[in-house]
Amino acid sequence: QVQFIESGGGLVQAGGSLRLSCAASGRTISNYAAAWFRQAPGKEREFVARINKNGGFLSYADSVKDRFTISRDNAKKTVYLQMNRLQVEDTAVYYCTADGDYYSIIRAASRPGIWGQGTQVTVSS
Repeated sequence: QVQFIESGGGLVQAGGSLRLSCAASGRTISNYAAAWFRQAPGKEREFVARINKNGGFLSYADSVKDRFTISRDNAKKTVYLQMNRLQVEDTAVYYCTADGDYYSIIRAASRPGIWGQGTQVTVSS
Protein backbone atom coordinates (compact mmCIF):
# COMPACT_ATOMS: atom_id res chain seq x y z
CA GLN A 1 0.00 0.00 0.00
CA VAL A 2 1.28 3.42 -0.94
CA GLN A 3 1.47 5.87 1.95
CA PHE A 4 1.04 9.56 1.31
CA ILE A 5 1.82 12.78 3.12
CA GLU A 6 -0.73 15.49 2.41
CA SER A 7 0.07 19.22 2.54
CA GLY A 8 -1.07 22.59 1.28
CA GLY A 9 -4.16 23.13 3.37
CA GLY A 10 -4.95 26.34 5.19
CA LEU A 11 -7.48 29.05 5.87
CA VAL A 12 -8.93 30.84 2.85
CA GLN A 13 -11.89 33.07 2.17
CA ALA A 14 -14.79 31.85 0.11
CA GLY A 15 -14.02 32.29 -3.56
CA GLY A 16 -10.31 31.75 -3.02
CA SER A 17 -7.99 28.98 -4.15
CA LEU A 18 -5.65 26.40 -2.65
CA ARG A 19 -3.42 23.75 -4.12
CA LEU A 20 -3.04 20.54 -2.15
CA SER A 21 -0.16 18.12 -2.61
CA CYS A 22 0.08 14.46 -1.76
CA ALA A 23 3.60 13.05 -1.77
CA ALA A 24 4.21 9.32 -1.70
CA SER A 25 6.77 8.05 0.76
CA GLY A 26 9.13 5.48 -0.65
CA ARG A 27 7.66 3.52 -3.52
CA THR A 28 6.69 4.74 -6.95
CA ILE A 29 3.06 5.59 -7.67
CA SER A 30 3.14 5.15 -11.43
CA ASN A 31 1.29 1.83 -11.24
CA TYR A 32 -1.54 3.15 -9.09
CA ALA A 33 -4.65 5.19 -9.51
CA ALA A 34 -4.94 7.95 -6.93
CA ALA A 35 -7.80 9.81 -5.36
CA TRP A 36 -8.62 12.61 -2.97
CA PHE A 37 -11.22 12.25 -0.26
CA ARG A 38 -12.39 14.64 2.44
CA GLN A 39 -14.05 14.47 5.80
CA ALA A 40 -15.96 17.36 7.28
CA PRO A 41 -16.69 17.56 11.02
CA GLY A 42 -19.45 15.16 11.97
CA LYS A 43 -19.64 13.64 8.51
CA GLU A 44 -18.32 10.54 6.84
CA ARG A 45 -15.32 10.61 4.56
CA GLU A 46 -16.40 11.27 0.97
CA PHE A 47 -14.91 10.95 -2.48
CA VAL A 48 -13.66 14.15 -4.14
CA ALA A 49 -11.66 13.24 -7.25
CA ARG A 50 -9.68 10.41 -8.82
CA ILE A 51 -7.07 9.99 -11.52
CA ASN A 52 -5.79 6.89 -13.25
CA LYS A 53 -2.14 5.89 -13.26
CA ASN A 54 -1.10 7.92 -16.31
CA GLY A 55 -3.50 10.85 -15.86
CA GLY A 56 -5.64 9.99 -18.85
CA PHE A 57 -8.85 9.37 -16.91
CA LEU A 58 -10.26 11.71 -14.28
CA SER A 59 -13.52 11.99 -12.43
CA TYR A 60 -14.97 14.26 -9.76
CA ALA A 61 -17.74 14.41 -7.23
CA ASP A 62 -20.60 16.56 -8.50
CA SER A 63 -20.05 19.02 -5.65
CA VAL A 64 -16.55 19.95 -6.87
CA LYS A 65 -16.86 19.47 -10.62
CA ASP A 66 -15.67 22.51 -12.62
CA ARG A 67 -13.98 23.95 -9.52
CA PHE A 68 -11.36 21.34 -8.57
CA THR A 69 -8.69 19.74 -10.76
CA ILE A 70 -6.74 16.61 -9.90
CA SER A 71 -3.36 15.98 -11.50
CA ARG A 72 -0.23 13.96 -10.90
CA ASP A 73 3.50 13.96 -11.50
CA ASN A 74 4.70 10.38 -11.34
CA ALA A 75 8.35 11.41 -11.51
CA LYS A 76 7.86 13.40 -8.32
CA LYS A 77 5.58 10.72 -6.82
CA THR A 78 3.05 13.45 -6.11
CA VAL A 79 -0.68 13.96 -6.69
CA TYR A 80 -2.21 17.43 -6.65
CA LEU A 81 -5.63 18.94 -6.11
CA GLN A 82 -6.13 22.47 -7.39
CA MET A 83 -9.17 23.94 -5.67
CA ASN A 84 -10.72 27.10 -7.08
CA ARG A 85 -13.83 29.08 -6.13
CA LEU A 86 -13.77 27.49 -2.71
CA GLN A 87 -16.99 27.40 -0.72
CA VAL A 88 -17.63 27.18 3.01
CA GLU A 89 -18.99 23.69 2.35
CA ASP A 90 -15.51 22.61 1.19
CA THR A 91 -14.19 22.91 4.74
CA ALA A 92 -12.81 19.49 5.69
CA VAL A 93 -9.69 17.44 6.23
CA TYR A 94 -8.46 16.28 2.84
CA TYR A 95 -6.80 12.89 2.33
CA CYS A 96 -5.35 11.01 -0.59
CA THR A 97 -4.97 7.34 -1.28
CA ALA A 98 -3.86 4.99 -4.03
CA ASP A 99 -5.25 1.79 -5.49
CA GLY A 100 -4.26 -0.53 -8.27
CA ASP A 101 -7.77 -0.22 -9.72
CA TYR A 102 -9.07 3.16 -10.96
CA TYR A 103 -12.68 1.93 -10.82
CA SER A 104 -12.68 0.61 -7.26
CA ILE A 105 -10.74 3.49 -5.69
CA ILE A 106 -13.93 5.53 -5.58
CA ARG A 107 -15.19 3.15 -2.87
CA ALA A 108 -12.12 3.56 -0.65
CA ALA A 109 -13.74 5.95 1.81
CA SER A 110 -14.56 3.29 4.39
CA ARG A 111 -11.35 1.27 4.12
CA PRO A 112 -9.42 1.22 7.39
CA GLY A 113 -5.71 1.75 7.81
CA ILE A 114 -4.93 3.46 4.52
CA TRP A 115 -5.17 7.09 5.53
CA GLY A 116 -2.49 9.58 6.47
CA GLN A 117 -2.91 12.62 8.66
CA GLY A 118 -4.58 14.64 5.95
CA THR A 119 -4.45 18.39 5.50
CA GLN A 120 -7.03 20.80 6.93
CA VAL A 121 -8.85 23.16 4.58
CA THR A 122 -10.96 25.85 6.19
CA VAL A 123 -13.03 28.20 4.07
CA SER A 124 -14.44 31.27 5.76
CA SER A 125 -17.45 33.24 4.58
